[in-house]
Amino acid sequence: MATGSAQLDAHIQPPCLRIAGDWTLAHYSELEHAIAPLATSLGADVSIDLSRLGALDTAGASLLVCLLGAKRLSALAREATDLPVAQRALLQTVGTAMDAYHEPPKPSRPSSVTVLLERIGRTVAHVWRQQLQLLGFIGLTLETLARNLLRPRRWRITSLVSHVEQTGLDAVPIVALLTFMVGAVVAFLGSTVLSDFGATVYTVDLVAFSFLREFGVLLTAILMAGRTASAFTAQIGSMKANEEIDAIRTLGLDPIELLVLPRVLALLVSLPMLTFVAMIAGIVGGGMVCALVLDISPAMFLTLLKSDIEVRHFLVGLVKAPVFAFLIAVIGCLEGFKVGGSAQSVGEHTTSSVVQSIFVVILIDALAALFFMEIGW
Repeated sequence: MATGSAQLDAHIQPPCLRIAGDWTLAHYSELEHAIAPLATSLGADVSIDLSRLGALDTAGASLLVCLLGAKRLSALAREATDLPVAQRALLQTVGTAMDAYHEPPKPSRPSSVTVLLERIGRTVAHVWRQQLQLLGFIGLTLETLARNLLRPRRWRITSLVSHVEQTGLDAVPIVALLTFMVGAVVAFLGSTVLSDFGATVYTVDLVAFSFLREFGVLLTAILMAGRTASAFTAQIGSMKANEEIDAIRTLGLDPIELLVLPRVLALLVSLPMLTFVAMIAGIVGGGMVCALVLDISPAMFLTLLKSDIEVRHFLVGLVKAPVFAFLIAVIGCLEGFKVGGSAQSVGEHTTSSVVQSIFVVILIDALAALFFMEIGW
C-alpha cells in the first residue's frame, strides 16, 4: 500500500500539483503534515493531476478538501474522467458536505440570575408533580381500602399485626425517652422565664398545654417520619429493585392491597397510641423538673393539671395523629414504588420520603393550629 503524496512541480508552466498514492485513514497523520506547507502556496493557476491517485476514503477526501478547497475539488472531480466513478462521487460528496458546513455559534452563557430562576422554576415544577402523584396515590389507597373494607376474607391480619409491632411497640422506648427529655427541657426553660414574673406555678400549664396540643403529636410524627416512612420506602423499594413487585402483579395480586394497606392501617393504629405515650412522658418529664427545681409536689402538679387544662386540649392533639399517620405511611409507600433498579435509587427515595413526611407533618400541624385557634379551641 503506497503512502499518498502531493508534489508541486514549479519548473513547468503552469505549475502542476501531482496527487499520487493512497489517501486513506491509515496515512492520515503523514498526509496531514505533508500538505501543511502546500496549502498556502497553491494559486488559482496551479493545475491538479489526479491520474496517479490510488485508494481513497473519506479521511483522505477531507484532506484533499483542506488542500484544494471544496469548490475546486468538486470541479476537478467532475472533470477528471480518468478517475473511477466511486472516487469521483466520494470527492464530490465530501466536498459538498464540507463546503456547506458552518461552525455553530457558541451558545451565550446565561447570567447567574437566569440560572437561579431556572433552578427555582424546575424545583417548583418538580414539587408540583410530586404533589399530584401523592394525591393520586392517596386516592388509589382510599379506593382500595373502601373496596376491601367489607370483605373480611381479604384482610391481612398477620401482616397488620406485624407492622403494628414494628411501627408501634418497638418505637415506644425512643418516643417516651425523647418526649420525657423534651418535657423536662420545656419545664426548665419555662420556669426560668416565668420566675422573672413570679409565675413559676404556671410552668405546669405550659408543659401540659404544649404537650397535649402540639409537642406530643408533633414529635411523635417527626420520629415516625424518620423511622417508619424510611423503613416503608426501603422495604418496598428493595422489592421494586428486585422485581418482586412485578412478580406480585404477575401472580394476579394487587400491590396496594398487599403492601400498602397493612402499613397504612398499622400506622393509623400505632401513631395515636404513641402520641398518648408521648403526651404522658412529656408531662412526666415536666413534672419531674417541677418537683426537683420548683418545689411543686406531684400531688399539686396533678391538681393544677386537672383544674387548668381542659380535655379539649388533649383531643386537639390526638385528633391530628391519624391524619399524620396516614400521610406518613402513604408518602413512605409511594416513594418506595418510585425506586428504580439500583441501590442508589433506594437511598435517594428513602431520603426523599423522610424529607417529604416531615415537611407535610409540620405544614399540616401549622394549618391545624391556625384552624383550631380561629374556632376558639
